[in-house]
Amino acid sequence: MFTSRNFAISRLSGAWVARGAIAVAAACAFAPAAFAAMPGPETAVLVPAALSSEEPTTAAPAIAPTPRPTTELGSRIETAPGLAIAGERLNLGLLRRFYAAHGYEPVWTTRQAQANSLLQAVLRAGDHGLDPNLFHAAALQNASTLGQLDRELLLSDAFLSYADALARGILPIERRMDDEDLMPEPIDIAAALDAAIGSPDPGAAIEALAPTTPTYRALRQALQSARSGGGDRAETTRLRQIEANLERQRWLPRQMPSERVWVNAADAKLTYFRGDLPIFTTRVIVGEADKQSPELRATIDGVLFNPPWNVPYSIVSKEIMPKLSSDPGYLSKHHMTMRPGGGIQQSPPSALGQIKFEMPNRHDVYLHDTPSRNLFARDNRRLSHGCIRVQNPRELASLLLRQPTEAVNSGIAGGATNRRNLPSPVSVFVVYQTAFVDTDGTLQFRADVYNRDSEIWPHLHSVRQAPVAERDPVTQRRG
Repeated sequence: MFTSRNFAISRLSGAWVARGAIAVAAACAFAPAAFAAMPGPETAVLVPAALSSEEPTTAAPAIAPTPRPTTELGSRIETAPGLAIAGERLNLGLLRRFYAAHGYEPVWTTRQAQANSLLQAVLRAGDHGLDPNLFHAAALQNASTLGQLDRELLLSDAFLSYADALARGILPIERRMDDEDLMPEPIDIAAALDAAIGSPDPGAAIEALAPTTPTYRALRQALQSARSGGGDRAETTRLRQIEANLERQRWLPRQMPSERVWVNAADAKLTYFRGDLPIFTTRVIVGEADKQSPELRATIDGVLFNPPWNVPYSIVSKEIMPKLSSDPGYLSKHHMTMRPGGGIQQSPPSALGQIKFEMPNRHDVYLHDTPSRNLFARDNRRLSHGCIRVQNPRELASLLLRQPTEAVNSGIAGGATNRRNLPSPVSVFVVYQTAFVDTDGTLQFRADVYNRDSEIWPHLHSVRQAPVAERDPVTQRRG
């Protein structure tokens, strides 16, 4: 069960090889036909290591060093430990992948119309709740003062970084809190820019990387309205909330499973979708402000009736052990037993109630029933250690199992722990959305009780520091 919030210091996903045959082949496979005749970079060649007579089968293949690019642009990209132009730091990883597919030759000198279209898209970044200066907007508007290669690299970095922000968020998963696990499908940003260049409208092609959900569209409309609302204090506050939730939408998969369980911790509600239609909604209890429910995607694959409770170590050490010191009979009174290794298990009927929805995940957070039914009547339902307590678990189990409620009641009636597998696994999303479109299409707002909006918002605006794509992850803990 999740009990604290940690920052991701080195949680890197989707690592890329900047050079070599594999990276070049992948990038070229997505390049438009117009680039097919362009020279490719020199690539690494896999060669067998020399084999000795004593150990004919143990030598590992070696990779020959990749020759450095011979072009001036390539040398500049590949030799610089860090690259800055006009005070703007650039994302060398993205630039290397992009130019590897173009023989490390300039791209924009012969594509002025495409560059103009993409630049106009960058200048419209504010429509997505993103400061255009995160993508060198001010520097690019004074690009006439730059040398040709500086302008070339600044343009490419702006387009690549903007595409990445729309596709994965300005805070991709490797830069977020450790309990903010949601992410869209992986995308090759360098290949996406290549494809945009070959399209009739490159700017629109890049903007198409952003979400198209009803909530994203409604938030963009609300953003426009809030900006024209007169600028009073309430509208400034609302602007920040809208922008932070636009960013959260960019963390979600673009293709949602048509059957899914959706839990919004900010709203303390659960909705079950089948065929993309909401067919069941119930209240839930989520984590306290200091024991926040994480944002995650998992898979429900079974329902456990009369589940025992394996008490998380944090609860054992912080809550149960102090009680044992003053009340040696505490465990027996609560039908708990000490397990090998110091763990504690509570036999049913346990704190999980009569139903637990099995959804393995690294946070050890799950949906379950609770004996404390009265708590669902509260407006403030942030009361758990991070898990999600469901008000109507039997109805949800019936829907997921595709069995009548009587079958669920029968599974519970015997009192023994038993499991039933779902006919097919169902995705479950736990999100934290303080601005969202509800099931009738109305834009709703909720209080930022976890204080997460205020953490996201500063990253959406330029403060004259390294662009977000190049900054190190934050290293503080959420209080």
